[in-house]
Amino acid sequence: MVASCAAQETPKYPEYPSETPPTLKPTETGFDYARREVMIPMRDGVKLHTVILVPKSATTAKKAPILMTRTPYNANILTANRASAHLGAALYGYDNAVDTIVGGGYIRVVQDIRGKYGSEGDYVMNRPVHGPLNPTPVDDSTDTYDTIDWLVKNIPECNGRVGTLGISYDGFEPLMAAYHPHPALKVTVPMNPMVDGWMGDDWFHNGAFRQQNLPYIYEQEGSRSNDYKWWSDAFDEYDFWMKAGSAGEMGRRHGAEQVGFWRNILAHPAYDEWWQQQAVDKLLAKEPLAVPMMVVHSLWDQEDIYGGIAVYKALSAQPANKGKLFLVMGPWHHGQEIEESSNMAAIRWGSATGTYFMRRVLLPFLDHYLKDDAPAMDVAPVTAFETGTNEWRKLKSWPAGCEGSCSIEKKDLYLGKGLAATWNTPANKTGEFEEYVSDPAKPVPFRARPNQPIGYTPPLTWVNWLVDDQREASGRPDVLSYLSQPLTAPLKISGQPLVKLLASTSGTDSDWVVKLIDVYPDEMADQPELGGYQLAVSMDIFRGRYRESFATAKPIEANKPLEYRWELPTANHVFLPGHRIMVQVQSSWFPLYDRNPQKFVPNIFWAKPEDYVKATQRIYAGSAVELPVVK
Repeated sequence: MVASCAAQETPKYPEYPSETPPTLKPTETGFDYARREVMIPMRDGVKLHTVILVPKSATTAKKAPILMTRTPYNANILTANRASAHLGAALYGYDNAVDTIVGGGYIRVVQDIRGKYGSEGDYVMNRPVHGPLNPTPVDDSTDTYDTIDWLVKNIPECNGRVGTLGISYDGFEPLMAAYHPHPALKVTVPMNPMVDGWMGDDWFHNGAFRQQNLPYIYEQEGSRSNDYKWWSDAFDEYDFWMKAGSAGEMGRRHGAEQVGFWRNILAHPAYDEWWQQQAVDKLLAKEPLAVPMMVVHSLWDQEDIYGGIAVYKALSAQPANKGKLFLVMGPWHHGQEIEESSNMAAIRWGSATGTYFMRRVLLPFLDHYLKDDAPAMDVAPVTAFETGTNEWRKLKSWPAGCEGSCSIEKKDLYLGKGLAATWNTPANKTGEFEEYVSDPAKPVPFRARPNQPIGYTPPLTWVNWLVDDQREASGRPDVLSYLSQPLTAPLKISGQPLVKLLASTSGTDSDWVVKLIDVYPDEMADQPELGGYQLAVSMDIFRGRYRESFATAKPIEANKPLEYRWELPTANHVFLPGHRIMVQVQSSWFPLYDRNPQKFVPNIFWAKPEDYVKATQRIYAGSAVELPVVK
């Protein structure tokens, strides 16, 4: 007998009233600050969700400055720790800098940018300013202007002065604030900012795609509140990306082409006008600074190592910016300047470098421009931590990295016979060479396996990968390691080393990775685990198809010695006596960067399995790394 599926009447039960109120209204009894949430209208009618935290001290004094951050990372999460009645405990992220935010007595404002979380409007990754790429009348610059205009007119406790700061994407926003700024904006502090995503920040480095950032793109643009999560089917990211083959195929498997920024990246693998018109350093260089700016750069920034220095170089070239432009460089990973920061992994600095920055540099700088009665500011035009000696230096300019008079001598360190790093110029630059076979089926890992995904979930090893011991790579047959003799005197470099690689490949395309490394003595009495450590001081990748032009990809002529030139990231380092200098050369850095097939294809995003071929790579004796040696 078959049971009936006919609908049955739902029985009626006695009601039991809920104990949860329709809307709970928390009290603020005992709190040392007041929290306000507002929707601020922009010039096009879109309203942006904004959290305002006003210290109770400012309520009585009515002369507190405003310190603002605009973010795509959820203003409520960054400000809504209500487990404590104290403002310092309510703040997350870069607001660990409580000496600045709380002790300084600032009104704190955090705003969701257009199209993210509580704000209205449409989201565009690093929205370009109004112009050829953005025909609308609004951008991050105008949104900042309109927000500041509303804040100074509607917060009675403020003194009419506004500063803005932030890290990474939040650091891109202070740069936008400085573009045609509001008169009430008195200072801006971009930290580790996103500036040029193709040349050397989040998306590409010299044409090589940072494929492990694809999950960020997917999650950031998949929804207003980052509801859709990237998935993986392997513990080791190396295996995960190898199974997909190309970055384009990985995106296809995840449905990433539904999001606009990924479609744009697929369509613009070269440094064409689409990228060039978005480069913030080029944009800001068109006009003198109207607002004092402090650029904060991390010497081991694993995400945006290009942008801060690029902005500083562009703006410092204008005499009109003298006295308005400041630079801070510290021994940090991305965003570590707002932590205690006495070390990066095993590398110790001998002091709390982040604490020094927050208390001795950032707070006096902000106070000077934002407070009515601030004391005189003792902040140098350039504040730079010198690694190796592990000392802070106050400098008049950069890269002349010394406190007295000095000069920079460009000195070539040649990659010579027998894997020797030498100052001796070779008699025949193409007469001798070292070679290796680069096999895309076995790419060189960018760090010891298993490889983590990019992320900030503890144990946070991703943030320290730039200071990994490079001995893992130096033992591979597809990595050449050139080594100098032990130094008998200190050697200081300040600035960007220049790679002058004279190389050939049996393929028609190739990637080149060059690392400048400080090799520690075999034994270190004060820290035994650093005996023989290979600390990368500066390293980066270059995609060979862009040898002649970043804007146009061209095949490489096989088996012909050609010169490849590119700048490595900024260093301010002293190689100490007894240490050696090493230069490593390889042709893959996986899975952080996508594999070069080593056979020219129009778009590497769509390389097929049969396109990936082995290649014999030769590095000729005329190859060198030009070091900016301080004299």
